[in-house]
Amino acid sequence: SPYLLQHAHNPVDWYPWGDEAFARARAEDRPVLLSVGYATCHWCHVMERESFEDPEIAAVLNAHFVAVKVDREERPDVDGVYMQAVQLLAGQGGWPMTLVLTPERVPFFAGTYFPARDGDRGARFGFLSLLHRLAHLYRHERQRVIEAAASISRDLGARARPQRAAGVPPAGVVVDAVRALSQRFDERWGGFDGAPKFPRPALLDLLLRDGRGDETALGMASRTLERMAEGGVHDQVGHGFHRYSTDERWLVPHFEKMLYDNAQLAATYLDAAVATGREDFAAVARTTLDYLAREMTAPGGGFFSATDADSAAPEGEMIEGYFYTWTPDEVARVVGDRHAALAAGRWGIDAAGQLDGRSVPYLARPLASVAREVGMSAADATQAMESARVELYAARAKRPAPLCDDKVGTGWNGLAISAFARGALLLDEEAYRRRAMEAATFVLGNLCRDGALLRSFRLGRARHAAVLDDYAFVIQGLLDLFEADSDPRWLREALALQSRQDEEFWAEVDGGYFATSRRAEILLLREMPDYDGAEPSGNSVAALNLVRLALLIDHDSFWTRLEALLAAFDARLRHAEVPLPKMLVALYAYHHRPRQVLLVRPDNGSDASLLAEVRAMPASRRVLVRARESELATLGDLVPWLQGKRVLAARATAYVCDEGRCQQPTSDATELRRQLRA
Repeated sequence: SPYLLQHAHNPVDWYPWGDEAFARARAEDRPVLLSVGYATCHWCHVMERESFEDPEIAAVLNAHFVAVKVDREERPDVDGVYMQAVQLLAGQGGWPMTLVLTPERVPFFAGTYFPARDGDRGARFGFLSLLHRLAHLYRHERQRVIEAAASISRDLGARARPQRAAGVPPAGVVVDAVRALSQRFDERWGGFDGAPKFPRPALLDLLLRDGRGDETALGMASRTLERMAEGGVHDQVGHGFHRYSTDERWLVPHFEKMLYDNAQLAATYLDAAVATGREDFAAVARTTLDYLAREMTAPGGGFFSATDADSAAPEGEMIEGYFYTWTPDEVARVVGDRHAALAAGRWGIDAAGQLDGRSVPYLARPLASVAREVGMSAADATQAMESARVELYAARAKRPAPLCDDKVGTGWNGLAISAFARGALLLDEEAYRRRAMEAATFVLGNLCRDGALLRSFRLGRARHAAVLDDYAFVIQGLLDLFEADSDPRWLREALALQSRQDEEFWAEVDGGYFATSRRAEILLLREMPDYDGAEPSGNSVAALNLVRLALLIDHDSFWTRLEALLAAFDARLRHAEVPLPKMLVALYAYHHRPRQVLLVRPDNGSDASLLAEVRAMPASRRVLVRARESELATLGDLVPWLQGKRVLAARATAYVCDEGRCQQPTSDATELRRQLRA
């Protein structure tokens, strides 16, 4: 774990999460200080420098606590359970996550980042004072500790399971959710609520669920995606997206780059391109995928997890965002004075900057306006800007780079497989199909053992049991790859993992999926993920997978399980804050069944003209099977409604079906368009 290795030199006597640490806590009657973070977390680095590298603070920790350090990306089960306690006690969560536990692993104090000493960063009590107070409380006021721990344990238990409804929520719940989002929508800058602003692609996926069908929802999604693409949260020089914006304008980002953000956003921009016909959205999807392929690809074909926000300035000091920011003089030295004026005007690079005199590139002014000022034609300005971008990217690459968290995470790779497979299909890009196939082969070959997934891979070693997110995201990726590649292997692998997920994670009494396998370590509670945040919840993606499998395999068991899952989350789906937008997409699909589309072509023929019509249909409104005529018999063993289908008149033929009931097959693109839109 790169995160744990960052703390290896600390004077704190860190233990990994496990029985050894808690056995020592019991034997010596000490509380446990649990610190959770991840390798590219800016404030985790700050707390390490201020507190965990401080000899005085380390001495207090070593004398009075057993200190446990956890990488949240390797142990999302531990992170998820204790994050609930942080949110319960502190009112909000975040990383680094700091808790104090009894030796029985029950928290009685929780928070996030703490400055080292009283008065630091305006804090009344610093971390050192808190440690002294908590050690005294545990030693001398044990009854208060016991009561606090018992109360927290009860509250966590009450939150652990959803309240199951009598049946599936009605379709109107989706309409209510979109209406609720419209009340929070920022008309000027896009997004929802104020700063800080996170992309949260699941919300945009809900707005795009029906393509052009809901103009209000489509308008909110389009404005948000426009503003994000224009802002500094979008890396204008190297492409891809930073983790979130610190302001309402998407201008100054928190500079981490996460695989899960970029994979989801690439897919969302693709959906927006389909819904709107806008080439600029397709271009953002393309450059985001290209960034992942260029900078985040691991040896063997998987994808790295993230890159850091901090990097070294020329004097050696670690500064957030230094790698990505510019002064006017730096730009001029790289691209020359004339192009520098164009680039600075277009990207808003000036002497004031936003970060101590350094500027975050963003689309500050229309290119045509800046081109007129410097005496360039629009065509020349476009070419000059791309040339400047390439030169700045090359110059930036010579700077000390932010840390790359080079572990390969199973679930996040599932999201990336989806993004590349969908890019291959919708952009007709063979290189994206190959990247999706390589990543899927890597995951199945290195992170799947005896039919069960593992969580992460680094330096030739796979570690930790997978959680629900890993299964759901990889299954989704394999289903997307099946649509793009048509190899039945991907569907078979998806079905095998779905069977394992159902066996290991399903809640037989209440419905829905637990976060952890029934074979996993027993924690304070067995969490059931119910929030689509920066990442979608495993339950939401699982619901969408069940829709697709029900339509592909035509088996009632998938619909039955989906109904139980949707009923289990009835209260959350109706909640005014819209905590489960991705599951609302599945609810919409349940009530408005997507179409089944088969494109079958002669073995030496093409389905290009027919595929172009399918590409224009929102992915959430159809499932797609593509096959050569000689493959149909094999595929028919997996997908029953394909049986009896064939090529007509030696031409690629389309079949459009609704739950197995098919319209007249056609080889005419215009007729296919009519059938798809009927």
